[in-house]
Amino acid sequence: MDLFRVFLYQIWKGDKMLEEEKLLSGSLFNPLHPELIAIKRVAHNLCIRYNQTYEDDIEQRNKIIAKLFKKSGENIYLQGPINFNYGCHTTIGNHFFANYNLTVLDDALVTIGNHVMLGPNVTIATPIHPLVSEERKSKTDEEGNKFSPCYAKPTVLGDNIWVAAGVIICAGVIIGKDTVIGAGSVVTKNIPNGVLAAGNPCKVIRNIDHGDSMKNII
Repeated sequence: MDLFRVFLYQIWKGDKMLEEEKLLSGSLFNPLHPELIAIKRVAHNLCIRYNQTYEDDIEQRNKIIAKLFKKSGENIYLQGPINFNYGCHTTIGNHFFANYNLTVLDDALVTIGNHVMLGPNVTIATPIHPLVSEERKSKTDEEGNKFSPCYAKPTVLGDNIWVAAGVIICAGVIIGKDTVIGAGSVVTKNIPNGVLAAGNPCKVIRNIDHGDSMKNII
């Protein structure tokens, strides 16, 4: 039923930009627009279904994953519980692992590469609300309803990344390949390839090199 409502909006639109198109273009959008609510409801319901499955119910979990994301690769494991705002705006590569309590506010596109590991309680948040308080409540839609406008920026996680526990990745961030983000970090700016970065705000600590190999520990 929700997807049918989206289809009706697409027919009705004509020359008018869909609310989802505004969102994905980086323009201000109405998060309470019925079109977006319908899309989000599909994702939220799929997340609920996933969170109610048992860990060994791999077949059912894989079916839900195939429906939830824009694109997903092979060997994806989400420990759960998971929370995705849209789901269909997220692309995940091969060999992905996410520990407990992954939250992805994928209002804008979220792209995750291959061989990415996320620790527990990681949040990826692409939407941005106005800083000025009046601007958070001053918009009125075509039917006269008040809403808080926001916009969103796409976020990218490159290949071979490890994001440790409790990390928050903010809107518009690009994390380079082969990088590690330390526990509890708040990533507000791009992080280059092959570094260890941590802190609030997250900053590069040093490059990762052969001296960090487990061979030097075991």
